[in-house]
Amino acid sequence: MAISLSWADGERTPAASQPSSRASSAPRWPLALPHAVESAIWRGDALGTPVTTTIGTGFEALDAELPGNGWPCQSLTEVLQVQPSVLEWRLLAPAMRTLVDKGKQIVIVGPPKPPHLPGLKHLGLDERHLVWIQADKPVERLWATEQLIKANAAGMLVAWLPQARQEQIRRLQVCAQSCDGPVILCRPAAAEHEASAAPLRLQARLGVDWELHIHLLKRKGPPHEGELTLPSVPGGLEAILTPRLRHPSGLIAARKSQDRSQDLSREFTHAVGSPSSRRPSGRPAAAH
Repeated sequence: MAISLSWADGERTPAASQPSSRASSAPRWPLALPHAVESAIWRGDALGTPVTTTIGTGFEALDAELPGNGWPCQSLTEVLQVQPSVLEWRLLAPAMRTLVDKGKQIVIVGPPKPPHLPGLKHLGLDERHLVWIQADKPVERLWATEQLIKANAAGMLVAWLPQARQEQIRRLQVCAQSCDGPVILCRPAAAEHEASAAPLRLQARLGVDWELHIHLLKRKGPPHEGELTLPSVPGGLEAILTPRLRHPSGLIAARKSQDRSQDLSREFTHAVGSPSSRRPSGRPAAAH
C-alpha cells in the first residue's frame, strides 16, 4: 500500500521518492565535529596532548616521541634500568640545567651512590641548587618522596624506589598531580612486568659509543617500536676524546677481527702441520 506524505503547503510527495532503506538514512562518516570537541578528543593512534606543562629533555629525538615534547610536570615518570646510578644523570642533566638556570632546586632522594660534585659541574649543574636527601630504608625514601611532592618543593624531584609497590606508585601519582615539577622515579628493569600508575615509563641502557638507548614502555599514544639512540658523552670527556675513542665499537670490531684472523691461522697450522713435521720420515734433514 502506497503512502504519500503531506507537506505544509498541501502538496503530496509520492512514496517512491522517499528513502526505502535504512542505509540511505544513516549518517555519512566521518562527521565534522566542532573545533572545541575535536580538540578534546584523543585518538589512540596519535600522541596525546598533555593537560600539564612539560620540560624539554634536551634530546630532540626523545622530545619528538613524548606527549608535549618533554618530561611531564604534575605527573610521575619511571626510568627503568639494570644498574642504578649509571645513566640517570646523563639522561636527566639537560632538563636539570634548564631548571637550574631558572633558579629552581633539584632534589634527589635516596641515590644508591653519593652524587659526584665534579662530575655534576661538568654536566653544568651547580651544587648550590642540588638538595640531597639521604634515606637508606625503603620506607624512609617513600615517605620523603611523598612529603616533597606534597610540599611542591622542587623544580625536579628524582627518587630511587626499587622496592615500591603498585599501590604506593598509585598514591604518589595522585599526589604528583599538584606538583609543578617533573617527578622521576628510578626503578629496576625487572619492574617492566609490573603494573604502574605512572603515565610515562621508559627503559634505558648504555650503548658502546657513548650513547643512551631508550625504549618507551608506556606513554599516552601508540606503542613505541624499537629504540631511540641518544648521543650522551659523560661530562668532562667531551673535550679530551679523540675521534677514534668517540666510536669504541669500531675499535672493538677491529680487535675481534684481528683475534679471529689469529685463531684461523692457528687452526690452519694445526690442521696441515708445521714444515718440520711434513719432512719424509726416511730422509735426514739437509745440512746447512
